[in-house]
Amino acid sequence: MPAWAVEPFEIRDIRVEGMQRSDPGTVFGALPFRIGDTYNDEKGAAALRALFATGLFKDVRIDLEGPVVVLVVDERSFIAAVNFSGLREFDKDTILKALKDNGIGEGMPFDKAVIDRAEQEIKRQYLTRSFYGAEVVTTATPVERNRVDVTFTVVEGEIARIRDISISGNQAYSQSELLDLLDLTTGGWMTWYTKSDRYARTKLNADLEKIRSFYLNNGFLEFDIKGTLVTMSPDKQSIDIGITLHEGRPYSVAAVRMEGEYLGREEEFRTKVQIRPGEPYRGDDVSATVRQFSEVFANYGYAFARVEQRTELDRATGTVTVVLTGVPGLRVNVRRINISGNSLTRDDVIRREFRQFESAWYDGRKIKLSRDRVERLGYFTEVAVETQEVPGAPDQVDLLLRVVEKPTGSLMLSAGYSTADRLALTASIRKENIFGTGNYLGIDLNTSRLSRSMMVSTVDPYYTEDGISRAIEVYYRTSRPVNSLGSAYTLATPGATIRFGIPYTETDTVFVGLGAEQMRVGTATGIPLSYRNHVAIFGNNSTGFPVTLGWAREERDNPIAPTRGRYQRVNLETSLVGDMQYARANYQFQQYLPFLRKFTLGLNAELGWGEGLNGRPYPVFKNFYGGGLGSVRVFEQSSLGAVDVTGAYNGGNRRLNLNSELYVPLPGTGNDKTLRIFGFVDAGNVWASYQPVELSDLRSSYGVGLSWISPVGPLKLSYGLPLRAFSRDKIQRLQFQIGTAF
Repeated sequence: MPAWAVEPFEIRDIRVEGMQRSDPGTVFGALPFRIGDTYNDEKGAAALRALFATGLFKDVRIDLEGPVVVLVVDERSFIAAVNFSGLREFDKDTILKALKDNGIGEGMPFDKAVIDRAEQEIKRQYLTRSFYGAEVVTTATPVERNRVDVTFTVVEGEIARIRDISISGNQAYSQSELLDLLDLTTGGWMTWYTKSDRYARTKLNADLEKIRSFYLNNGFLEFDIKGTLVTMSPDKQSIDIGITLHEGRPYSVAAVRMEGEYLGREEEFRTKVQIRPGEPYRGDDVSATVRQFSEVFANYGYAFARVEQRTELDRATGTVTVVLTGVPGLRVNVRRINISGNSLTRDDVIRREFRQFESAWYDGRKIKLSRDRVERLGYFTEVAVETQEVPGAPDQVDLLLRVVEKPTGSLMLSAGYSTADRLALTASIRKENIFGTGNYLGIDLNTSRLSRSMMVSTVDPYYTEDGISRAIEVYYRTSRPVNSLGSAYTLATPGATIRFGIPYTETDTVFVGLGAEQMRVGTATGIPLSYRNHVAIFGNNSTGFPVTLGWAREERDNPIAPTRGRYQRVNLETSLVGDMQYARANYQFQQYLPFLRKFTLGLNAELGWGEGLNGRPYPVFKNFYGGGLGSVRVFEQSSLGAVDVTGAYNGGNRRLNLNSELYVPLPGTGNDKTLRIFGFVDAGNVWASYQPVELSDLRSSYGVGLSWISPVGPLKLSYGLPLRAFSRDKIQRLQFQIGTAF
């Protein structure tokens, strides 16, 4: 039928019909006309387009009743709530976030296309975890105000596990050698933990790159992966993977040639070349050389320098010439440093760790150091720095630091009952990054009948703008040890310390501190002879004012679970005034050595020495203790050293600890380093002042253990046997430790 044009008229009123949920203001705000304007066909068509563009309506039409414009709308339904049934593999919040990222969630429009998209996204999430038989059924239930409750019922099915991985075309290396490179594995006794027998295309692609890198690193420059075949069983429960290779021949390096522009510093760049003529071609050496060239360029401000590599093959001789071409580009400076992801931690807590400054030349060394310092704070699970170009300014860049925060506090409450301690309550609150300031606050309380303590400690890592830290600790400890005669005696130690840390290099820190403490010894039958002697000289209450001086050098790649690097610390403590006058020194050395790609050797040595000053004896409660965790495993905790006539273990004023651990991946876990087994050999002892230090007194042990990087810190479970022990030594073969590497 012909369309009849409307004669223009003045609008006297605008009315909306069919609204149930939407705000009428949204409709009026989208209209291209108002009351008092002139209405015509062009404005009517524009109004329809604007209302459809809001996405709120399935249908819109305009009726004219004289000078009144009537807008008749048919609203889209909106999602009131999203519910799930049958979820076991995923947390509900994980699926909700994935749906929301795809435009599906509460308050969003509802239609059939939205439901189809949601079902496909849920299935895609399950595919990433090898649930290839997962099914999703959607139920939509209308509720008031034109809204819909959506329920996704999931039938997860069973996990599709890798049944077989085969490699063909390999001649230089056996299939077992190549399979050992892969993260994907067939089923094993530990795959319930590693999940390495679950197929994912992304994991397979990563494993293929590992094979490619392995061959390139052994000189096979013509290596190629001809194809991969992934076959799923009809019941979608098992998967077979076939990989076909073309190896080619290995090449050795004939020469390395540098071309292009090297800022007039060719000799400096030449010292960074890791490729050695006459040796087999290694892809890792070439990559390391390119990386170091790029770092040298970045150190001089060339953030976007390129180092192009190419190889010139001589198939007749089986040699290759490696050509490196330097293209520095423009030197740039850093315009702005931006930080994202820190919803709790304050910007200044992160910025004070930066060694690269704004409006300064771009310096790759300082940027890497800045990233490492932020990561060592321990407040973030991820830390990454991105270099971004500034539009219209080719000589400027912005740096974006992305962080992902993690919980840095812990609250522990526990209660227990025993015939010895009666009712014991333990509580602690510890926060590493309190209120996002970077400060530490800890409160510990123990109400055991035999051992009571209260301690408050705080650390300000930037007490001054120069990075000097300040730590304060106030404590009160009491204990009622039970001796071999069954009697209990009372010890109490109130005290307070303040310590400052002064960094003088990026890895070295000097510590100075001052403290005040008191030793209170109660009387009881069977009190240890060493404490009786202490009371005879100093009285039941004795005071000391220790001054500490220390130094630490941190060069490990990870303080919690290191795999390479070195750590050293020296601590000197002396008290020259008060009842107790003494000097005490302790030195610790740790070295971690990676080898054979998956193994790590950890070495630890600790020396301790203490002496009384000005003719006074060394205070017994400053003794070192040996045996057990952190010392010589297999021997009972603190059981080494002298034993007095009451059967009490008093430790000694001299200590030697030697520890070694060899970490090996747990069979079946692939390359996972969070769960490993280790073998250990320990040796050490403590000596009292009246005992000569003789190596023949050393106790030693060996054994195996399990190491797990748990959410609360590194955890160790060890079982061992004594190598050298004496008849009176107390043996404890199974021991448990959490919180530290050694």
